[in-house]
Amino acid sequence: MPTAPIRKTIFFMLCPTIMAAVLTSLAGVVIISGPPQPQESLIVRQDETKITKGDWGQMYHYFAGESLATRNVLVAVAVVQPGKAVHRAHRHSQEEYLMLIAGSGVWSLDGKETVAKTGDVLYAAPWVYHGLTNTGAQPLKFAVVRYDGKGVELPPRPDKRPDEL
Repeated sequence: MPTAPIRKTIFFMLCPTIMAAVLTSLAGVVIISGPPQPQESLIVRQDETKITKGDWGQMYHYFAGESLATRNVLVAVAVVQPGKAVHRAHRHSQEEYLMLIAGSGVWSLDGKETVAKTGDVLYAAPWVYHGLTNTGAQPLKFAVVRYDGKGVELPPRPDKRPDEL
């Protein structure tokens, strides 16, 4: 049985080794539980998407999350029934692109309404009101890409309209 001074020496010699092992194992945990990794390149088929449904129609969610240069990404395709809209004109902090793939309707952008035709693309800057309503007799189909840029300071939220939640 080692004497007390030898036990202390062994303890202090092993202490850095034990600490290194503990820190190494913790570092592994930190890496595993670190920030989300950017989206890898891939192809998503429509039958692999998450689908949300409403009285207006349905939306196919292809991507959500972040990529190398963006965060809070949404890439989706919506099919909107005649006379309906996914929601009324709205605004948010993300930039957004909408492309009308099929059908016809009315764009709403910054308080102005414009006829929406197949092939049109709408860009909405942060906090600009925008929307799309199906005014045709057939289902309307549009693609949406919405995101925040990484390392980009978002403009502050303007005052709410009286009818905003």
